[in-house]
Amino acid sequence: MLLAIDTGNTETVVGVFRGDELSLHWRSSTREDRTADELTLLIGGFLEREGLTLRSDVDGMVVASVVPAQTQALREVARNAFAFAPVVVEPGTRTGISILYDNPKDVGADRIANALAAYSKYGGPVVVIDFGTAVTYDAINAEGDYLGGAIAPGVEISLDALVSQTAMLRRVEPVAPDSVIGRNTVASIQSGLVWGFVAQVEGMVKRMVDELGGQARVVATGGQASLVAGLTHVIETTDPLLTLEGLRLIYAQNSDGGAR
Repeated sequence: MLLAIDTGNTETVVGVFRGDELSLHWRSSTREDRTADELTLLIGGFLEREGLTLRSDVDGMVVASVVPAQTQALREVARNAFAFAPVVVEPGTRTGISILYDNPKDVGADRIANALAAYSKYGGPVVVIDFGTAVTYDAINAEGDYLGGAIAPGVEISLDALVSQTAMLRRVEPVAPDSVIGRNTVASIQSGLVWGFVAQVEGMVKRMVDELGGQARVVATGGQASLVAGLTHVIETTDPLLTLEGLRLIYAQNSDGGAR
């Protein structure tokens, strides 16, 4: 059984693969100061709810993390619970894709996993939009090369910035109002936040697809994907657990044998 862990700035997603099938997954908040002992209890608790244990049932572990302190803590979890080291997506880890960034070491582990999974599942060229704390746009060409992309503030941190930097505006639920023209302050904030975000996605996708030759599949993933995907025609597929699938593929390239 393979344990796949995707640690983002806001959320950590834990998945369990049996062979090629993602059979279980959970989400929890990410805390930079969470210790290895706390993570062991958290992950172990998820598994115990399904009658599984870390020590007896897990025979492989793969990690993508954009929070360095949590990367180290997860290494300690593996060291304490298993007789094997985890596969951590980092420079030197085999991925099977060429990274054509100016400095490949700068590409986040989650972006690499997304690129690999998207190309494997949908072919190329493909644009992957990951709606998380930040929104990342990643472009993969027809040959499966990772070309690069763009990074923008996510919905929640955009709202945080608006509320914290203005005296009269308050936090609202990030949902799309019926009209782009808001008739009150709440609807106006929601319109700017959600419909403004949709306009950003549509503009960015058009520019990226043009640079890719005029045609590309567009796939959305991440915790906020459902907020935007249903409001625009440019997103063809929503695949919320794409990163975990990429981690499974990376694990297969860096392990002597597949997990049971």
